[in-house]
Amino acid sequence: MGYLLRRLLATLPVMAVVAVVVFLLIHLSPGDPAALIAGDLATGEDIEKLRVALGLDQPLWQQFMLWLGRLATGDLGTSIFTQVPVAQLLGQRIEPTASIAALTMLLTLLVAVPLGTLAAYRAGSWIDRGVMLFAVLAFSVPVFLIGYLLVYTFAIQLSWFPVQGYSRFADGAGAWLRSLVLPCVNLALVYIALVTRMTRATVLEVLHEDYIRTARAKGLGVLPVLGHALRNAAIPIATTIGVGIALLIGGVVVTETVFAIPGVGRLVIDSVQRHDYPVIQSVLLLSAGVYVLINLLIDLSYRLFDPRIQY
Repeated sequence: MGYLLRRLLATLPVMAVVAVVVFLLIHLSPGDPAALIAGDLATGEDIEKLRVALGLDQPLWQQFMLWLGRLATGDLGTSIFTQVPVAQLLGQRIEPTASIAALTMLLTLLVAVPLGTLAAYRAGSWIDRGVMLFAVLAFSVPVFLIGYLLVYTFAIQLSWFPVQGYSRFADGAGAWLRSLVLPCVNLALVYIALVTRMTRATVLEVLHEDYIRTARAKGLGVLPVLGHALRNAAIPIATTIGVGIALLIGGVVVTETVFAIPGVGRLVIDSVQRHDYPVIQSVLLLSAGVYVLINLLIDLSYRLFDPRIQY
């Protein structure tokens, strides 16, 4: 409990720095934020009214304190263009993004860990070389290019999946899953490549340990030996998964744009194009919080893989 409390307290400075950077985003951007939001046809009077409405006429420290006060009460602000509370916008967009992220993680674990373990067990063979070639290609090809190839092949030519769009889970699990197959495969390829390479490297190192040789000498089968090796190699793999969350967050934006999915990533793109700063600030702050939380959970999971670890 003491370790958990210390880790939670350690996240506070991180989130404080993120909050300062996110707040300064509107002031660090080139030009007058009010003029950018008002557009080219706005008069000087219109721009000044907008500055007052947004609170940009107040001192910077006062703007920051007011913004922090609203955040503490759960008020993320209101979208400048839609005049809808940002929390409501995020609530409408969170399901597609959460669905893509969850299924991508599941697909990654189901494919990458067995592939990496198999490549380590058959190190130097054609299987190992084939898996590593796949990992290099999947990590090197841009996400948007793979997305367009998947759409052209499986949606346009074969008509197996919808070209674009998203079906909510409430409308049927089948339609929901069909709308997510191509986006999740597209996003998971990079993640699979990353986890596969780390799994192969760590399992291959563990397979040369003395206790693995002893287990083999005692006549233990292949699967039990690989199970022991994978359990002892789990900590670097879990760490890689946590680091890869950053790739996942960034990849969701590109994937939702390619497949026209109305998620948080698509909301960010639209908000950047329209200079909707309250939405951009809220999404960045939320993404940073999710990233910090997931890495904290991964750190706490180390003891599950190795009981010798003491916090």
